[in-house]
Amino acid sequence: MTSSHSDRLITVKKYAYLIIALPLLLPVISILLANFIGVPNLLAFFTVFVVFGIIPIIDVLLGKDAVNPNEKTDVARMSEEKFYYWLPLLCLPAYALLLVWGGYVFMRYDFSLIGQFGWVLSIGVVGGIAGINVAHELIHKDSQLEKNVGGLLLALVSYAGFKVEHIRGHHVHVSTPKDASSSRFNQSLYQFLPHAYYHNVKNAFLLEAERLRRKGMSPWGLKNELIWFYGFTVLCLIGFTVAWGWMGSLFFLGQSFVAFTLLEIVNYLEHYGLHRRKLDNGRFERVTPEHSWNSNFLLTNLFLFQLQRHSDHHAYPKRRYQVLRHHDHSPQLPAGYATMVLLALVPPLWRYVMNPRVKAYYAGEEHQLSDSQIKA
Repeated sequence: MTSSHSDRLITVKKYAYLIIALPLLLPVISILLANFIGVPNLLAFFTVFVVFGIIPIIDVLLGKDAVNPNEKTDVARMSEEKFYYWLPLLCLPAYALLLVWGGYVFMRYDFSLIGQFGWVLSIGVVGGIAGINVAHELIHKDSQLEKNVGGLLLALVSYAGFKVEHIRGHHVHVSTPKDASSSRFNQSLYQFLPHAYYHNVKNAFLLEAERLRRKGMSPWGLKNELIWFYGFTVLCLIGFTVAWGWMGSLFFLGQSFVAFTLLEIVNYLEHYGLHRRKLDNGRFERVTPEHSWNSNFLLTNLFLFQLQRHSDHHAYPKRRYQVLRHHDHSPQLPAGYATMVLLALVPPLWRYVMNPRVKAYYAGEEHQLSDSQIKA
């Protein structure tokens, strides 16, 4: 690929990240369609249908992402461009507005019980994409503004502990028995989820308490960032309750549950069956691109700010989304994240697709597979 051709592709991809507006607009489009053609209860599921039905098809049609930034000529320049910096930050006001409007529609629109369920599911899916996924990008950065915006996005889906546990827990212990977000070989999604919910929230408070005690501070004081962010969640819950009663509370908590469950399903597929080998000194080998499943389908890469280039992210967690690279030597998922989420929901199908890939990856050292089933 020539330098000029690569530059053109990078420029096209830069503005293609504006596709993040699509999930935010899908619920609005669904209501406009319902007003025009009727069937509101069916169209309440429109966002879910597009994300998990249409996106996987377009992923296959568009194929893989051919753009890998050049370390010498592209990375430094792209890392400083303000367009990439501001785009994730703008998701906070956009998602906050969608959430309030979504609550209004939930209460005022002529949905049946099925339609209300579909609407909560749809808003929660948007929360997983434009809320938690964007927050994941922001909480890794050094800028206090980015960290705080990430924390507020997580607070809007009642999962602020992720800000602490993901950085100080998951990235330290990834692909080891100590990490609740690294799924074991043969572990089903439904075994994984309760363990992940409980341990990730608990670990967040333990890690924050440990940080404050090292500084000689009380874990119950105002220096505990989780008190602030979960406090914001409580304020949101109160606001929805005052506005629309117990049904407002149900909407807020329901969309939160969908959003953070989607996060944990993605965690499940990102590290399934992979683990760092234990060294002779008792420590685990350092994290490399080999310890995360990679997926390089173009549309979902744009849709998720390159979360699918997860191998590079774990090896170099400070890298900004626009300069994450694809590694051919990383273990590769057979499809984009939307397709893999659907597979994970059906454990026999998931094992049929993924277990042979895990076994092939550990060919010659099959003992690694039994070791990976040890739980912390």
